[in-house]
Amino acid sequence: MSGDINHHRRDLLGLAAATLAAARLGAIGAAGAQGKAKPALAAIKPGTNTSFAPLKQIDAGLLNVGYAEAGPADGPPVILLHGWPYDIYSFVDVTPLLAQAGYRVVVPYLRGYGTTRFLSNETFRNGQPAALAADILALMDALKIDAATLAGFDWGARTANIIAAARPERCKAMVSVSGYLIGSQQSGKMPLPPSAELQWWYQFYFATERGREGYQKYRHDFAQLIWKLASPQWTFDDATFERSAKAFENPDHVAIVIHNYRWRLALAEGEPRYADLDKVIAAAPVISVPTITMEGDANGAPHLPPAAYAKKFSGKYEHRDIKGGIGHNLPQEAPEAFAQAVVDVTALA
Repeated sequence: MSGDINHHRRDLLGLAAATLAAARLGAIGAAGAQGKAKPALAAIKPGTNTSFAPLKQIDAGLLNVGYAEAGPADGPPVILLHGWPYDIYSFVDVTPLLAQAGYRVVVPYLRGYGTTRFLSNETFRNGQPAALAADILALMDALKIDAATLAGFDWGARTANIIAAARPERCKAMVSVSGYLIGSQQSGKMPLPPSAELQWWYQFYFATERGREGYQKYRHDFAQLIWKLASPQWTFDDATFERSAKAFENPDHVAIVIHNYRWRLALAEGEPRYADLDKVIAAAPVISVPTITMEGDANGAPHLPPAAYAKKFSGKYEHRDIKGGIGHNLPQEAPEAFAQAVVDVTALA
C-alpha cells in the first residue's frame, strides 16, 4: 500500500509546492486533440468482471512470471502493475476495456505474488524497488515487447516510475496513481513529525521480527485491514477480497514484502546487480515520458498533493482527481477512469 508513498513522504517533502499552471494542464489535452485517434471505451460498472482468461507463465530473468493477457497480439502494448497488498485483480475490469479497444494488455503478478515463482531456490528473495523494475524489463524482453505504456498504483506505480526514468526508451507513456513515487534509502532515514510517522505504522512493525512473524501468521487479516484503511468508502465484498488474497499464499510473499519495507528504511541491503537502477533511484530524476497522474478523492493511504510532484514530469503531463469516494485501489474502484487515462496518454506517445 502506501509503501509507494514512503519515498513520497520523504523525498518529495523537499520538492517545491508549485501549483500546476493552466497552460501546462492544457498541454496534454491540446496535444491529444492533434494526435492519434483514441479508441472508444465501453462503459463498465466496477465489479462486472470476476476472472481473466487462463493465466500464462513465462521465464523472464530470475522468475517464471504468471500473467494475464488480453487483446490483439499486434495491438499497442500496455502493462498493468499492481501494488501491495493487492494483485492482478485490481485490473480485472480495466483489462477487457483496453482489450476491446485494441490494446495488447499484459497484467503480471509481481515477484512474491500469485503464480510468479523464482527459477532458483538459491536466489535471494529481494524486494527492493530496483529488483521489481528489473523484473518488468525482463518480462518485456521475454514477451518481445520493445516499449509499452506502463500503468499502475502503489508498488506498480513506483515500478513504472523507475522504468520511465531509467529506461525511457522502454516506456512509451505512463499512468501513475498518486504521482511520483521514486525514493531512496537515504531519504528513508529521515525522521518525520509524529503525526506523519503514525501513518507508517506497518513499516515499523515490519522492521521487527515480531512483525515478520505477525505478517506470516496473519497476512490475510493484515491485507484486509489495509484494504479498509486505504479505501474507506470502497464496499468490496468477501468474494472480491478472497479472490486477491490467494495471491498472498505465494511461498515468497512474506520475504519479499518484509525486505521491501526494510530496504526503504535502510534496514536491509540490496544487491549489486541492481546498482545501475539504484543510482537512478537515488537521484530522484525527472521523468520525461508522457504521463497522467491520478488520485482518488477518498484515498486513505498517505499521499502528497499533485502540486508537490508536478515538476517531476517534464514531458506532456496531466493530473486527474477522480471523484466518487475512490480510494487507493483506483483501477479496481474506478476502472473506466483508469482505462481512459491509459488510452489518453498512449495517444500522446
